[in-house]
Amino acid sequence: MNAISRPDVIVVGSGVGGGTTALRLAGHGLSVLMLERGDYLPKEADNWSPQAVYIDRKYTARETWLDGDDRPFHPSVFYNVGGATKFFGCTMIRFRERDFGDLEHHDGLSPAWPISYSDLEPWYDEAERLFHTMGTEGIDPTEATRANPFPYPGVRSDPPMEVLCARLRGQGLHPFPQQAAIHMPPRGNCVRCGTCDGYPCKIGAKADAERSVVAPALASGRVTLRTGTVARRVLLSPDGGEVTGIEVEQGGHLEVLTAGIYVLAASAINSAAILLRSATDQAPQGAANSSDVVGRHYMAHNNTAMMAISARRNPTVFQKTVTINDFYFGDDDFRYPMGCIMSLGKLKPGMMTAANPLVPKLVNRMLSDRSYDWWIMSEDLPDARNRVSISGGTIKMDVRRNNLRAHTELTRRAARAMLRAGLPLTLTKLMPVATTSHQCGTVRFGSDPAKAALDPYCRAFDHKNLFVVDASFFPSSAAVNPALTIAAQALRVSDHIAATDFGIATANPLGKTHHV
Repeated sequence: MNAISRPDVIVVGSGVGGGTTALRLAGHGLSVLMLERGDYLPKEADNWSPQAVYIDRKYTARETWLDGDDRPFHPSVFYNVGGATKFFGCTMIRFRERDFGDLEHHDGLSPAWPISYSDLEPWYDEAERLFHTMGTEGIDPTEATRANPFPYPGVRSDPPMEVLCARLRGQGLHPFPQQAAIHMPPRGNCVRCGTCDGYPCKIGAKADAERSVVAPALASGRVTLRTGTVARRVLLSPDGGEVTGIEVEQGGHLEVLTAGIYVLAASAINSAAILLRSATDQAPQGAANSSDVVGRHYMAHNNTAMMAISARRNPTVFQKTVTINDFYFGDDDFRYPMGCIMSLGKLKPGMMTAANPLVPKLVNRMLSDRSYDWWIMSEDLPDARNRVSISGGTIKMDVRRNNLRAHTELTRRAARAMLRAGLPLTLTKLMPVATTSHQCGTVRFGSDPAKAALDPYCRAFDHKNLFVVDASFFPSSAAVNPALTIAAQALRVSDHIAATDFGIATANPLGKTHHV
């Protein structure tokens, strides 16, 4: 496809949502122009450098946003081909079946989705194959129903983690292999290094969006990628019923690009910002926003990093291998959902110095040498006051934490389990709002146009040819990484676009997967 020709579809964003959508639409024979505001991330020594990644923040976007009190801050966002998956910990896990229905929490209600788990399950299956997901069935007590086994067996733990897991099982817990999107030997090139979580992979062993979907999409010959291209706003027809173009900026120059269908997948924050910047007389609150929900209901999980300190050195190198879901929906002492406990990639002194600059480096090194590291994740609830807005052209995030009692209970249980397993000291850090990983909820989908911006296929109620296919569409956040759910819905939406908007019902049938 010629890059300057009018494509069938324009996709904004090259992360898990945009990349998967582009690949699937190309498989249906459609031409796609994909826009990415960043560039390709170089494979270089600094990819695995704690100094470069965490202290110098070499790969973090140089942006300043505002908080709810109009104070500037620097968000942890990344603009590059493959999106945030270049830095994710490779966790690809399904929502639990109960996550799709109304779910009572200590602090309120996690609302039902307009689709059920069974509606999405076939595309979950496809997305796991697409992203080379590893896993083991039958251990997780909250495991969702599966039509097929995992594409690849679960990742194994290093011996020290195996010993710890045995002690956890002795407490009646059910640690299971973390469901990971990694190209492991003998099929892949992973070397089981200590820099998987939070770092880009300099050897390309992560099954991130660039490798899993963007590269094969470009190889199809039907997808063109423009990097360094920032989507500013969508343009609307005189009656406001459809999108007629998208205004983009490249190298300081503005231009308008056109297509038949437009898909925003720029992240929950930036997709909302694009829509809010698109206000016109026909859409005074912004595009797709007659319901006044765009930018609202921002969620990003309640997250705590925990170091469980041993009296002895922990020689584990590849540590991100274990998940514990025994408390996901509560226990006998706290009947409300609490969330998920996952092992982290091994914390390094440089990472700890970035998080705690006042602590002496020697102390950080001593602690990291002896720590077993965990990520404790609980659901935060949608609140219309938690919102993304535009203030004087700058993104503003006004966020109040909620559902913290459940998160506190989960953190206590994790610490108690570590103590019983022989790790007497735990140190915790609640992640700040500037940590925008797992962002979702700002352009929610639903069945009622008065309460949602998108229909169950992520089509804007207000504009018939506009879709939003990133975690913006989530009406709730559950307590797992959103990546696999985004990918599954992207496949489902792409098949819907092909059938409904282009009359293509049989091309690229479910089950056909592209690998690179």
